[in-house]
Amino acid sequence: MLSVRNLNAFYGRAHILFDVSLEVATGEVVVLLGRNGAGKSTTLKSIIGLVTPASGEIEFAGTRIERLEPYRIAALGLGYVPEDRRIFTELTVRENLEVGRQPPRPNAPTWTPERLFGLFPNLAEMTDRPGGRMSGGEQQMLTIARTLMGNPSCILLDEPSEGLAPVIVDQMAAAIRRLKSEGLSVLLSEQNLHFAHQVSDRAYIIEKGRIRFSGTMAELAATDAVRAQYLAV
Repeated sequence: MLSVRNLNAFYGRAHILFDVSLEVATGEVVVLLGRNGAGKSTTLKSIIGLVTPASGEIEFAGTRIERLEPYRIAALGLGYVPEDRRIFTELTVRENLEVGRQPPRPNAPTWTPERLFGLFPNLAEMTDRPGGRMSGGEQQMLTIARTLMGNPSCILLDEPSEGLAPVIVDQMAAAIRRLKSEGLSVLLSEQNLHFAHQVSDRAYIIEKGRIRFSGTMAELAATDAVRAQYLAV
């Protein structure tokens, strides 16, 4: 579904990503783990086109996308949920969802507001509430739901559990598992290893812009030295 090969990216003269390679299969949940500043968000922004790669290849559903504008990448069915959410604070929950509406796509789940309210029951209780009057966890759910209204076949989630209460984190994990059951491919960046274990099939660890580990969650759980070196705070 998604393949990144030898990706290099810069901010100005600062070299941020060094030959990053990763893959996400259809219906698979893959986590990109790392500390703050490791390059997780830059990787996701490069995939969706918000950062232009200096070199490397990005292929999504058989199409090369590393030189496409973000709106063209989104139109192919790749969704993106930024870390800072960016909901429309003056619009209601239902209006925010309508902003993201796109036609159904072949080989991708089709979402409606009613289906999304089943995925995120909290939102069903506040359909007419402005986005600016929601908690951080509710805003995170709304941002994911709005992206799903575009009926993507793959979604990028940047730090979906960041700053959320434990009960909301558990609800978020359940939602991601539901997305997987619908056949959606998911690539998420995370620092929360417990959350990653709840939802992910495989993991990559990035540190100082380089991939340092690639394997299943079981393999990661069995490598204490890797976790201590690259994930411990």
